[in-house]
Amino acid sequence: MVPDYDKALYFTLWGQWDDLLVLMVRTNDDILSKKIHHFLHAYNYSLDEQKIIESHDNLLYYIDHAMKHIPSLTMEI
Repeated sequence: MVPDYDKALYFTLWGQWDDLLVLMVRTNDDILSKKIHHFLHAYNYSLDEQKIIESHDNLLYYIDHAMKHIPSLTMEI
């Protein structure tokens, strides 16, 4: 199972906006969902390039922050 944050990072970096939209709806993290929503809205409707970049950066910063606070999965032998 791939955590939502890994998926969000992958979809954001590779420009897979449809998959990012699906993740926005399915994730249990309300803040992640809101950050994705703000970015996708700015990307699709804003004429201000700075606003698009800012919302993209905010999404990436949140993903980075959240990934630092989830427990890492370890395999037991």
